[in-house]
Amino acid sequence: MLRTSCAAQIFLEPEQSQELARPADVRAVTSSHLIREAIAHYLADPMDEAGELAAQRSALLEAAGTIPGPASGAETVERLRDADAARDRELEARWRSS
Repeated sequence: MLRTSCAAQIFLEPEQSQELARPADVRAVTSSHLIREAIAHYLADPMDEAGELAAQRSALLEAAGTIPGPASGAETVERLRDADAARDRELEARWRSS
């Protein structure tokens, strides 16, 4: 079976090129080979745009509420005042012991 190729030109950032060269060297293949593998992997994923959006929405809903919100202003001020008072006591103790 005759296999033909189509030429394509892409531009990589210098960092991308360097990062791509490492695994290519380890696997003893070309960077082009890794790029072709990545494209094949991307194209093999049957998820369409609507499916991708649904998956992202689902992940966001699942993660919602897992990170605590910020403390109230009063709680933040109280925490800072407590920390300042503790630091003042520590400095006072050092000053008295010297």
